[in-house]
Amino acid sequence: MRQSQSLQEGSHEPPNVLELKRRPLLPRRFFTLLAFHCITVCLISNLLGDDHWAFQPLSNTSPPEVKDPLWATTDVDLFVLSAIEQTGLRPVKDADTYTWLRRVSFDLTGLPPSVEEIRAFVSDDSGQARERVVDRLLASRGFGERWARHWLDLVGYADQIGTSNNVFAQHAWRYRDYVIDAFNIDKPYHRFIREQIAGDLFEFDRVEERAAGLTATGFLVLGDIEIVEADKAKMLVDIVDQQLNKVGKAFLGMTLDCARCHDHKFDPISLNDYYAMAGFFHNTSSVYKTNRGVWSDVNVVELPETSEQKTDRMSQITLHEQKLTDWQRERAEALSRRKSLDQKLKIEGAKDADREQWTKERDERSGRINRLNQLIEHAEFFAPGPPMAHGVRDVQNPEDMRITIRGNPRALGEAVPRGFLKVASGIHPSIPKGQSGRRELADWVAGHPLAARVAVNRIWQKLFGEGLVRTVDYFGLPGDDPSHPELLDFLARELKRYDGSLKQFIRSLVLSRTYGLDSVHESHAHEVDPGNRLLWRMHRVRLDAEALRDAMIFVTGKLKSKSGGSSLPLEFPENVGGLNPNDVNPPSFHFSKWRPGQEHERTLYLPVIRHAGQPGPANLRNIFDFPQPSQFVGKRSVTAVPTQALFLMNSPVVKQYALDLISQLEINRGGKEERLGYLWLKLLNRPISEIELREAVAFLETVGDKAWVEMCRALLGSNEFLMRL
Repeated sequence: MRQSQSLQEGSHEPPNVLELKRRPLLPRRFFTLLAFHCITVCLISNLLGDDHWAFQPLSNTSPPEVKDPLWATTDVDLFVLSAIEQTGLRPVKDADTYTWLRRVSFDLTGLPPSVEEIRAFVSDDSGQARERVVDRLLASRGFGERWARHWLDLVGYADQIGTSNNVFAQHAWRYRDYVIDAFNIDKPYHRFIREQIAGDLFEFDRVEERAAGLTATGFLVLGDIEIVEADKAKMLVDIVDQQLNKVGKAFLGMTLDCARCHDHKFDPISLNDYYAMAGFFHNTSSVYKTNRGVWSDVNVVELPETSEQKTDRMSQITLHEQKLTDWQRERAEALSRRKSLDQKLKIEGAKDADREQWTKERDERSGRINRLNQLIEHAEFFAPGPPMAHGVRDVQNPEDMRITIRGNPRALGEAVPRGFLKVASGIHPSIPKGQSGRRELADWVAGHPLAARVAVNRIWQKLFGEGLVRTVDYFGLPGDDPSHPELLDFLARELKRYDGSLKQFIRSLVLSRTYGLDSVHESHAHEVDPGNRLLWRMHRVRLDAEALRDAMIFVTGKLKSKSGGSSLPLEFPENVGGLNPNDVNPPSFHFSKWRPGQEHERTLYLPVIRHAGQPGPANLRNIFDFPQPSQFVGKRSVTAVPTQALFLMNSPVVKQYALDLISQLEINRGGKEERLGYLWLKLLNRPISEIELREAVAFLETVGDKAWVEMCRALLGSNEFLMRL
């Protein structure tokens, strides 16, 4: 009141304006109505939740009858055609051979087909040409590399722990490689789920499987964990919240974290449901307190080794110890020599020439000592040891989690017995004494119909451009209904029929006629179904950041194959700091030096950081909608902004790709027409048209010396190169 009076006394504003300033921005009645609305929404959600399609058992649907059964080549086509026919529409024509090959190559491996692969495919007159292509792509390492990136978007993966102080996640790459291998060996999807939630709690027959199970639990800890949090109680409940949110979104398509402080506003998920589920992670050890001030760190678990791995490690240790011994000996000699030089420099009457020589040598010795100190400290920190991974383990004395009132860990309510979502299950888990119950949770999630629906919908979205449920991360009440509910359940059952084989499931989709449709626009169909929900044509999709960058390197012939390993070049001492255990801050990284050739590796293998834009060779990610690594993203945003066109036009990297392409053209010598034909096949994966050929030849003859470089740059920045049609 005093502030208002003072304002009025010293103000020249009209009284009515001052009166408005004293009034609340919104009338009290508004907040009453808002509260009533929220309560009403909650009541309706709880009443309708049991009947919501996502929580129902899978329906036992069969492919429907259609008017034109000859059009369909698979059961998937029958579901799609039936919906189209009901509106009086027809699917568009099939995509041509070149378009289909480019599409399936990008979708399955994230890379375009090579010229040799194009020529082999179009010359294959057998009836099995497409099957051969799909089987080759599924068997390639590129399949796991492509689909692993889709999964890493969902889990907030990065090579950095949290966002503070550039703390590196030294062993994060093992989880990334686990995901790549899981897709490539065709690990059954239900096992993929179980290992990531509770891979440390299952029994395995082989050492490699045990190591994979432990590594898989990196799913739970490789998120944006704020390890500098001084309030450790708050940090732990925040980690539990993040883990529950990740499981809910990635596997179940639900926002479970919304019920941390109150019943879910929209879905029939109560506060008790939240803490029943959170209890599994409340009894899971994910982080530990370090000796460096307030800092914590993510758990590291030792992985079992095969005899071959152990033998190789022993050899590495021997070489490492010898190198370290040599450096320590050299340092001792340098220190002794510097001490001797210091004494000489104290001699009175020494010649100026001698003093100048001694000073120069002393400075050189000091510089070398500083470098040796850095090398020795680095070598001691990164000494070879057993393979390690970031993961979790059960706590020693598990107990049910208590409600944190308004999320405050210091305001505790009653304990809630561990259990599953009531709306999605009538099962009450029997948890063995002394265990967290994560194993039981993993079994429940892996076997739930919701997990199967979410999985097949995610795969459909990656292959067709849109999900049958367009809100791919959210299957709750306000989310989208499926455009083809019977097809969604049919696909979920098909995944189970394939025993969780993602390769077989994906194979069945890309060999459907629906997948092979053209993406051409059709006016009447667009009027009836402007969003293409009926799938009367294929959606056009712009290449994501990884596919775009990898394709540019691939067409230059310089893309390097890689079998995994650390993305961060931590082997260079100048890239790391804080290695001294007496430092108050944790070890950190910065990019002073990159590995030779790292700029030609697939984008998947480049470092992912959280605190700033993606560095160095991964810069293209910053331009083309790479998701913020602290989020869990099933479907990336796609923008079209001037910076993207400017990057393609002016980036020195893209200019270099164009120059590298010239060498590929030189390898395939010939006349202008032959080289242009090769260039079109190489970049656009189709033959050059007659009009394009005429215009390209005219351009080359007009521009002069730099014509070929400019031609390559224009094609690399063209819409057709950027798109998967």
